[in-house]
Amino acid sequence: MSTGSSAFKNRCVFVLICRFCEQVLSVRGMKAVLLADTAQEMFSTDIPPVQAVDFVENCYSLEACRCKLKNLACLKCGNVVGYHVVSPCQTCLLSCNNSHFWMFPSKCVYSTNRMDCTGMRVLLWKDLPDTDEKQEEPSNVSEDDQEQYLR
Repeated sequence: MSTGSSAFKNRCVFVLICRFCEQVLSVRGMKAVLLADTAQEMFSTDIPPVQAVDFVENCYSLEACRCKLKNLACLKCGNVVGYHVVSPCQTCLLSCNNSHFWMFPSKCVYSTNRMDCTGMRVLLWKDLPDTDEKQEEPSNVSEDDQEQYLR
């Protein structure tokens, strides 16, 4: 598990869904806090949401730090749904973080709990496979399987 710290191992895993078109964007979401603005409710994931989002616009930085960011748009509806931290700044890297660089504000996505294989318990990060193992990407998930995540 690549969460950066064992402090995150007991966090729940969420399915992240585009608010605009209900496309599943990630099946490996975590509630997150933006280090530059702790009041902003966010979700993050540790692997690229391949074939669910794509980069749009140019890189930019926030006033609060020197991270380089690039916006992400949902491939189904085209709306901007988050951003990727292309190059984290030293300050953010040294702060307590979960090593997730794919960020989704709650105003752009909603979430549902991802259940374990029994369907009886919420899946925890400590129970997820490592990111280098084959993942179920949203693009590879059929509409019937998406229903499984949304239950």
